[in-house]
Amino acid sequence: MDLDTADIQLQYLGFLNTASLWKSKAVLNMQQLELKPKKASAFEGIIIKNLRLGKRVERFVSHLLQEYNTISIQAENIQIQRNKLTLGEIDCLLMLNNSPTHLEVVYKFYLYDDTVGDSEIEHWIGPNRNDSLIQKLTKLKEKQLPLLYAPETRPVLDALNICVESIRQCVYFKAQLFVPLRNKEIAFDLLNNECLRGFYLRFNELQQFSDCKFYIPTKVNWLLDIQTQVDWLTYELFLPKAELLMSQKNSTLCWIKTPKGKLQKCFVVWWD
Repeated sequence: MDLDTADIQLQYLGFLNTASLWKSKAVLNMQQLELKPKKASAFEGIIIKNLRLGKRVERFVSHLLQEYNTISIQAENIQIQRNKLTLGEIDCLLMLNNSPTHLEVVYKFYLYDDTVGDSEIEHWIGPNRNDSLIQKLTKLKEKQLPLLYAPETRPVLDALNICVESIRQCVYFKAQLFVPLRNKEIAFDLLNNECLRGFYLRFNELQQFSDCKFYIPTKVNWLLDIQTQVDWLTYELFLPKAELLMSQKNSTLCWIKTPKGKLQKCFVVWWD
């Protein structure tokens, strides 16, 4: 198995091990796709080089769905257009227990900042503060899911012999959540606590981990569970790499190994 193939298998396993962000219809009445757990199999799909994380997850979901004999994928990544203008994309149309289903797929990383917004949902932001959970949920609720009912989508459904009135809608929304180092004891009610994967800190807070070792995974490897057999960096070697990323306003995920061998996921953020 070459290195790329090994990484893809670890990415797929990390994806499988990530929990759904909420259960049932707990958030905005959007139904999470709930799949019975299956023993993880090897990913056998094709991942082209440099395929970005979001599209990579869509390939993983497609492979996973095919593992269930109660699911039949009808169409994927369907571009909906009006006069050559793309209105949006429908991620997946499938038959689930013989029932037509429209599925939207999301995989995100969010950090908890209680200075943003007024509610549990509004406090979760992207690592670089240029997106947020509430923005994504609003887009799903008001744009992506309603796209199914656009007149331009009807020919796609007709070609698949799917009646729009009979179709149900689900999301498969997975996420890794990170809480601030200075306040890790945060309880949340609507979201799934199993999504909590680590903490985040500011660059000037790194000093307290000066006796630790670090590893910076590539963006697509943010999916991974922490691996022990990597080229760990000392604090002195890690610091300038992190400083460069901070100067570029680029928060980064890293793995930390303490002198006693404890492993933790952590975001180092450039903002205050």
